[in-house]
Amino acid sequence: MVEDGGEEEAEGESGEMPAAAAPPQRCNGFLPGKEAAAGGRAAPAGGGEQPAPAAPAAPEAEAMLAAGPVEARLETRLSRRRLAVLAVFSCYSLVNAFQWIQYSILSNVFSGFYGVSFTQIDWLSMVYMVAYVPLILPATWLLDARGLRLTALLGAGLNALGAWLKCGSLAPQRYPLTLAAQAVCAVAQVFILGLPSRIASVWFGPTEVSTACAVAVLGNQLGAAIGFLLPPVLVPNTPNDIDLMAHNISIMFYGTAIVSTLLFFLTGVVFEEKPKYPPSHSQAVLQTKPPEDYSYKQSIINLFKNIPFMLLLISYGIMTGAFYSVSTLLNQMIVTHYEGEEVNAGRIGLTLVVAGMVGSIICGLWLDYTKTYKQTTLVVYILSFIGLLVFTFTLDLGYLIVVFVTGGVLGFFMTGYLPLGFEFAVEITYPESEGTSSGLLNASAQIFGIVFTLVQGKLTTDYSPRAGNIFLCAWIFVGIILTALIKSDLRRHNVNSGIMNLDVKAVSGD
Repeated sequence: MVEDGGEEEAEGESGEMPAAAAPPQRCNGFLPGKEAAAGGRAAPAGGGEQPAPAAPAAPEAEAMLAAGPVEARLETRLSRRRLAVLAVFSCYSLVNAFQWIQYSILSNVFSGFYGVSFTQIDWLSMVYMVAYVPLILPATWLLDARGLRLTALLGAGLNALGAWLKCGSLAPQRYPLTLAAQAVCAVAQVFILGLPSRIASVWFGPTEVSTACAVAVLGNQLGAAIGFLLPPVLVPNTPNDIDLMAHNISIMFYGTAIVSTLLFFLTGVVFEEKPKYPPSHSQAVLQTKPPEDYSYKQSIINLFKNIPFMLLLISYGIMTGAFYSVSTLLNQMIVTHYEGEEVNAGRIGLTLVVAGMVGSIICGLWLDYTKTYKQTTLVVYILSFIGLLVFTFTLDLGYLIVVFVTGGVLGFFMTGYLPLGFEFAVEITYPESEGTSSGLLNASAQIFGIVFTLVQGKLTTDYSPRAGNIFLCAWIFVGIILTALIKSDLRRHNVNSGIMNLDVKAVSGD
């Protein structure tokens, strides 16, 4: 907290600072009133008055703080660079998501252009999911071992490389090349999807961390939205003029390559490993632990022993996998009931994702304000289930406006859930790495996404879109039950609350 008349902020920094006037205190880091590491007691605030004990924190966090004083690390500030880091990450995450969906929303166009089946076009989307599962553990290890900047550069660089490779696949016989290029973009995604919660925690303060995570996820959602909207406009279906079709596809491919290359260079300029000062007390606590004490293997073991996290891992995979499946098969669902409406299928996808972006921001702001992680997650899960049921049973009524409305409601809750899962995971697994927990959540989502897309696609083709959607509804109901069983243990929030309470007491007493 900044006292009136206190020290001015350093150039380029803004935000929260501790009470500089308070005498240094030896304590166990964030539990006022507990015994200090040296065997004494925390220094009383003012004339001997003891501050009220904070909520018990995670045993892992207590152990980290037992090694010595943290008063030198209690200074927290917010860096102005954090906004640039967030903006650049959101932009190249946007381009990666755009490249994920650009084939699926034009499945009939690309199927005719390359002379392949719809299933082969679906694999241009599913390769994102397939690549993620075996690569997520190496990617999260790299994030923990080599840091945020290198991981961000890899994500942006591979994204640009894949975009340029696509420019060489502008001929009907080159489906294998476009699949290989999409695989490179899929590898880039491995270094992108796990970063929102890490960027939010490392660069943003406790009153804005959930909103920052939502904005970071928002970039990916916006990319999917543009991927639904722009390709049908740029590449109309011209089955009688393949040369014109190739020309239109080239505009989309080259434009994407140029933008992604520019963002790669911006990533190199803007990204730093971490700000000069930690933005929150939970980050300051983590920085007291010697790097040699960290074990990636032990971190993974701790996460898999954490029962609430395992329940969240499955429920998050179900919800996000269902969203991936609906997004991949949306074109097929729409044109089954509304023949020749490829452009409107893209607009419905846009409506779904834009509504989800609004939902993400609202949920992020709500979490920062209330910290009601479990309650919010459960309510959004239930409303997503209801939204999918309504979408399923109104899809074939013959009114596109109804599909627009029900798709928007479904998107608001289903994609609004994504940042909730990230932030809830960070809370219940602190002090484990945010990148590792997010990576495992995304791996679960990819596995469920692959299975759901294959099964729903088969049901849609052999029976009807309704059969495929009912299959998803059954699984989302299972996710509701699992979410209700999660025990809400807000470890990171307890750490931040404990230290901030200690600082306030010390200032008033002095």
